[in-house]
Amino acid sequence: MTTKIADIVEQLKSLTLLEAAELVKQIEETFNVDASAPSGGMMIMPSNNDVASAEPVEEKTEFDVILETVPSDKKIAILKVVRSITGLGLKEAKELVESTPKLIKEATSKEDANSIKKQLEEAGAAIVIK
Repeated sequence: MTTKIADIVEQLKSLTLLEAAELVKQIEETFNVDASAPSGGMMIMPSNNDVASAEPVEEKTEFDVILETVPSDKKIAILKVVRSITGLGLKEAKELVESTPKLIKEATSKEDANSIKKQLEEAGAAIVIK
């Protein structure tokens, strides 16, 4: 260590806590640095709470519409809606409606999924969006 650095260290040792805080503040302003930031050599392990809050939560963009139950007295109305949504023929749509729970629409947008749910619920079906 050079004598210049040794002198600075000795002067720093003689500073009061208030003077040291003032020195840090002045160094931060003069050199545009943040003394509270961790140095590159240190590794800080975040707690589990920090990890969860640091990672952005992905908003789900694709939804599956599942036909859960079909009341027997509403089967024909639901069958018509299923055909219009899926484009299936009468036989395929009938098999789908009779074998609940069944996937009606896969990987669709939220708006589309809600629209399908509304149509099928108006016809009398029980729907789940996942």
